[in-house]
Amino acid sequence: MNGNIRANIKVGARVKVVQKQNQRTGFLTEGIVQNILTKSDTHSHGIKVRLESGIVGRVKEIV
Repeated sequence: MNGNIRANIKVGARVKVVQKQNQRTGFLTEGIVQNILTKSDTHSHGIKVRLESGIVGRVKEIV
């Protein structure tokens, strides 16, 4: 599913995110959504979330 649409992402969902420092390499980190940080309905680079591990990143894939 598309990580650019806020409605697709739910708290507790398993997702793959790209962290700010990994944007150039595209390295993805997998985790479970703790909370959704982006307030708008869509975002061109992905919805920003905080994972249960504390990592903040933009959703690229919903697993």
